[in-house]
Amino acid sequence: MSRTIHLALHPYGVGGPGQHGLWKDPRVAKNASIDINYYIRLAQAAEHALFDALFIVDSQFINATYPAHYLNRLEPLTLLSAVATHTRHIGLVGTASSTYNSPFNLARRFASLDHISGGRAGWNVVTSFDTGTSRNFGLDEHLDYATRYGRALEFVQVARGLWDSYEDDAFPSDVTRGVFLDPDKLHELDHRGEHFKVAGPLNLSRSPQGQPVIFQAGVSEEGRDLAARVAEGIYAPGGTLEQAQAYYADIKRRTAAYGRDPDHIKIFIHGGPVVAATDEKARLREREIFEEDNDFDRNLALLGRSFGAYDFSAHDLDAPFPDVAHLAEKGGRTGAGQLIARAREENLTLRQVAESVNQFRESPFVGAPQTVADTVERWFEAGTFDGINLAFRTEEELAYFVDGVVPLLQKRGLYRTEYAADTLRGNLGLPVPANRHTRRPQLVND
Repeated sequence: MSRTIHLALHPYGVGGPGQHGLWKDPRVAKNASIDINYYIRLAQAAEHALFDALFIVDSQFINATYPAHYLNRLEPLTLLSAVATHTRHIGLVGTASSTYNSPFNLARRFASLDHISGGRAGWNVVTSFDTGTSRNFGLDEHLDYATRYGRALEFVQVARGLWDSYEDDAFPSDVTRGVFLDPDKLHELDHRGEHFKVAGPLNLSRSPQGQPVIFQAGVSEEGRDLAARVAEGIYAPGGTLEQAQAYYADIKRRTAAYGRDPDHIKIFIHGGPVVAATDEKARLREREIFEEDNDFDRNLALLGRSFGAYDFSAHDLDAPFPDVAHLAEKGGRTGAGQLIARAREENLTLRQVAESVNQFRESPFVGAPQTVADTVERWFEAGTFDGINLAFRTEEELAYFVDGVVPLLQKRGLYRTEYAADTLRGNLGLPVPANRHTRRPQLVND
C-alpha cells in the first residue's frame, strides 16, 4: 500500500506566537478562542476535507505579554468533548502536561473523550514549556529536564496500564445469570515507580480504538528519545527541507532501535500555507502578514518565554546579550541554548537576538494552488513528513487550501478521497494496541 499524506488542523483563535495581530483582523471574532462554535465550524470544515485530526495546544501559565489566544482560551478536553458530538470521523487531539497532572485523573479524562468520540481521541504529551506553571501548582520552581522527561515516560506507561484495566469482554451484562461484570477480567495496576504510585483499576473500559493515540513534540535529545519510545504521532519543528529530512530520519531510526515499527509513528511538520490566485499575490500576502505581526515588544516577550518568562526589558537592548544560560535549563532548553550560542558566536546585542525571534522566513507552502501542491508533493517524496499540521489565520484561508490544494493532491493519489475508518488510529494506519491481559502467549517458534 502506497503512502498517503495525513493532514491535521491547528486553530489560531485570535492569534498565537508569531500571529500577535490576528485579533485585529475584521474576519476574526474577538472571542474566537473561547467560542465553541468557532471550533465546531473548523472541525466540520476539516472533516469535510477528510483531515485526520483537530489539534488543540495548551499551556497553564500566562502573563500580560502572552499572545492574545493564550490569554483567554478553552481547556482542551472540555473543548474537544463538545466538538466530538458535532463530528463523526476527525480525530481530536488535546495537549496535556505530564508534569502538572496525575496519571489516574488524566487517563480517565482522555478515555472519556475516546468513548464520547467513538475512538477518536489523541493525547499530545508535553512536559510544560512555561516554567511559571509551577507556581500555579504549589511548586516553587519548575522541574529540571531529566526529571520532567523521566516523569513523562512513566506517566504514559501508567496511563496505558490504566487503559487496559478491563479486558474487552469484561462486561457480559447477562440478565439471565445476573452477571454484569466478569470480575476475573478486571485488573488492578498496582504501579509503584520512581514518580508515581497508582493502584487502579480505571473505572472505564477500552474504546473502539483500544487506547487514545499518543502524540509528542520532541526537539531535545530527551524529547526525541521519549517520542521514539512511546509516541505514535509527532509534531515536528519543520525548518528547511534538509532539516526536516534529518529530523524525520533520526526519529524513524530511534524508533526502530527501540524495536518498534517506524511506520507506526507518524511525523507531522508545521505548515502555515498562504494560498492565492497567483504565486506573486501569495508571496505579497505572506509579507503583509509578517509586517502586521512584527511588533518588537511582543518579540522581546516571546524571547523571554524560552527563559522561563524572563523579563528582558530590564536590560540594555544595545548591550551584549545577557548571561541567562542558567534560566534555559528549566525552560525551552534546546531553543534557548541555540539562541545563546548564536549570540556568543556572532556577538549579538539583546535587540538583535529579539529581532531574530520573529525574522521573516519564507514558508515553502506559499503560492497558487498548483505551486503549493507541487511543494507538498516534493517534500513528502523527499522523506520530510508523514503529515502536515496546518494552521490558517482565518476560516476563509482554510477554505482556499481545501478547495484549491486538496483536490490536486487527491488527483495525484497523495491524499485520501474518503475516510478509511471511524477511529483516529484507523485513519492514521496505526494498529489497535493489544490489551496486556489478553495477549496471545508468545510461543517458542513464533
